[in-house]
Amino acid sequence: MSQTTAVIGVHDRGDTVAAPPGSEFAPLLRTVKGRGLLERRYAWYARCIAANALALGGIVTGIVLIGDSWLTLFLAPLLAVFGARTAFIGHDAGHSQIAGGKAGNRVIGLIHGNLLLGMSFSWWNDKHNRHHANPNHIDKDPDVVADILVFTGEQAKYRSGFRRWLTRNQAWLFFPLTLLEGIALKVHGFQDLRRQSRRERIVEGTLLVSHVVAYATLLLISMSPGKALAFAALHQALLGLHLGLAFAPNHKGMEMPDPNGERWGHFRRQVLTSRNIRGSILTDWFLGGLNYQIEHHLFPGMPRPNLRLAQPLVRAHCQDVGIPYVETGLVDSYRQALRHLHQVGEPLRMEWTE
Repeated sequence: MSQTTAVIGVHDRGDTVAAPPGSEFAPLLRTVKGRGLLERRYAWYARCIAANALALGGIVTGIVLIGDSWLTLFLAPLLAVFGARTAFIGHDAGHSQIAGGKAGNRVIGLIHGNLLLGMSFSWWNDKHNRHHANPNHIDKDPDVVADILVFTGEQAKYRSGFRRWLTRNQAWLFFPLTLLEGIALKVHGFQDLRRQSRRERIVEGTLLVSHVVAYATLLLISMSPGKALAFAALHQALLGLHLGLAFAPNHKGMEMPDPNGERWGHFRRQVLTSRNIRGSILTDWFLGGLNYQIEHHLFPGMPRPNLRLAQPLVRAHCQDVGIPYVETGLVDSYRQALRHLHQVGEPLRMEWTE
């Protein structure tokens, strides 16, 4: 582990002590509830949603006013940044952090996911909840299923053809591949419509199509087709990169539970597989609160602004029960994640050079 990484508790993650009798999570849950950290933050989210809507409205107005000029492309990075803020709001709605009831959170999620981003709220929620239930579990976490990337040596063994080349070079290709993530998320959303119930499909599908039509109309009435295509390509690439930068540090390179080994309880399952990112309020803003990944996984329904307040309680509890609390800097988190991807591809590179 990098020297810049702070690990509170047992320093060798492979030698964590057996869980004591009773729940390791219960005392922490009581403390967090006692501090009121699971209570809704309606005013905070109202300000967050309003500020984001104003920013998006300002950018759209700028696109229309500047019009058919290459200068309009300078607004694409801004739209990507605030598109990521929109995704973070949708993420929080998916965890029922914002409104008091399921219906209210679903409306917020549909608006910010389907309508504003063209990403299916239902698809994301289903996938993300399965990830939260079993993070980094090779058989149960959809985020570590072998696809474009692989995360274990066992997965790498079964790669062939072009995918084998991808695995050999996946550490170098990771960030370039995130440039396609904005488009990929939209495609997955449309594909998922087949899984959904008829009523859900009508709502989600209508909003997804509305986004595509509104987005294309905005660009094509504001600029020539060539500039519109360039703007869309730049915007979607930077949106994918931004989301990749936010999600990449959270679990890659952390513990991966042995499917045939001892079953961890909720506390160990969430803490041992997650990594926090140190930083300032700017880091909180840039990563949408996901830099408090340990706290978020332990308390997925906790409102985003309360994660920072819960951190000292979680860190102290980890130290009390002898479980590592991994926290590192942003750059080092990427280094650790890429190192893991590089190590997974190492046997294929050795085979290739023989």
